Formats: sequence, structure tokens, C-alpha cells
Amino acid sequence: MEQLKNLIVEKKDEICIVTINRESALNALNDATLNELSEVFEQIDDDKTIKGVVITGAGDKAFVAGADIKELAQVTEVNGRSMAEKGQELFERIERLSKPVIAAINGFALGGGCELAMACHIRIASKSAQFGQPEINLGILPGYGGTQRLTRLVGKGKALELLLTGDMVGAEDAKKLRLVNYVLEDRAAMMDKALEILGKVRQKAPIAVGLIIDSVNAVHTSGENGFQTEANSFGRCCGTQDFIEGTQAFIEKRKPNFKGE
Repeated sequence: MEQLKNLIVEKKDEICIVTINRESALNALNDATLNELSEVFEQIDDDKTIKGVVITGAGDKAFVAGADIKELAQVTEVNGRSMAEKGQELFERIERLSKPVIAAINGFALGGGCELAMACHIRIASKSAQFGQPEINLGILPGYGGTQRLTRLVGKGKALELLLTGDMVGAEDAKKLRLVNYVLEDRAAMMDKALEILGKVRQKAPIAVGLIIDSVNAVHTSGENGFQTEANSFGRCCGTQDFIEGTQAFIEKRKPNFKGE
């Protein structure tokens, strides 16, 4: 991670903070940044000492203002599909990560930035946040899962309105639409809230945390029976040392010491 040019990666109390660091470009997602995000999340997935992730953008103007338009303008029908599939693969990796990922959204979250935020498990916004999928203004549509995740989060009618008009919504309206969990005063308060939530989660049983994420994701996975996924996951948890520790700690009226085993 030391050779990253577009990201800053920090670790604090078992929490990994990933900052997209292209402030002069409003943190736009160019190909190099997508490659670095893929590399970082692969390492996060393998690192058992990391219990949660916060992803944010540098500065106060943008979380991610969208794709790099200069790069996007060079895309053709031949490579457009592969570009979309590359972004979808990365965002699905984030969505399916067995550790909670919180998007801390400051300023613009547009296009690929909105799609990145929606791939995270929880979204926290500052009052300055603005959300939107303005791809229609460029004669295209979202390619990194935006049509799917926006519809799941806000419903078909509102999703179609936002996708077809390209309109932006502010933080408070995004909260009403259930696009974000919390709206806070500024960047500092937003980051504190994200770390507070992950501070609670990192004390829980890691296997159960991952399987909860997996089971919730199954609600929206085509062809997957979410109830069966839940039952399978419940059975798996019952075979863990963490389950024995959790039940014993409850009986003994003490705090459990989960080890992810």
C-alpha cells in the first residue's frame, strides 16, 4: 500500500480508513484509482486484524464527483462493456466484504461516486453532501451498478426519476429517501460517527458479522434464497467457538471475548 498514488490508507484501532486522494479532480474515479481500490480491498479482505472500513474523499468539496470525464470520453462501444464490468466487479467486492464498510460522504457523490457509496453497507453524510446519477446528461447510464442499487434503496419510482432527470438531492432529502443513514454537521462529526459505529461492531463476533452481511446481500441476489442463506449461516455460527463464548458470557453475566473462531 506504500506505492499508492490516488489513495491514502490508514489503520486505527482495527479500523481501516481509505481516503480517495484526488482533491484537485474532485476525487474522480479514473482507471488508476479503480485499480488501487481493487488492490486495497483485496488486502483488507485478507487482513484478519481489520474489523471495519471507512471510505471517504479528500477535502470538503467531494466524496467522489464521478468518473474521470477525459478518460470516459475515449470509451467506445467495444470497451464500454468491459469498463462497466470492471467497476461492477470492484463494487460487488466492497458490497460482499465480510467486514462492514461505511461511506463517509462529504460534498459531491455523483455518478460513480454515488455508486461507490451505495456499494458500502452504511452511508453517513455531512450536510454539504449532494447525491446524483447524472450520466443521462452525457448520453449514457450508470455502469457500476447504479440502476440496481439505487432502485433497491429508494424504490423504483424515485430511482427512475433520479436516473432519467439526472437531478441531484441534498443530504437531508437523501436521508428521507433512505439513501443515507445519518446526516451530520460537518466532516469531523461524520467521521466520528463512522468510527463510533465500527467501534461497536469490532467488539462483535467476526464470523457472525460477515454472515449477517452475506445474508442481507442475499435479499437482492438473483436466484438466491435469502431465507436458506440465513438458515445455513445460523447453523454455521452455532458451530463456532464464538457462539460457545457468547452464550457462556451471557450466562456468566460478563462481556464476551470473541476471537473469530
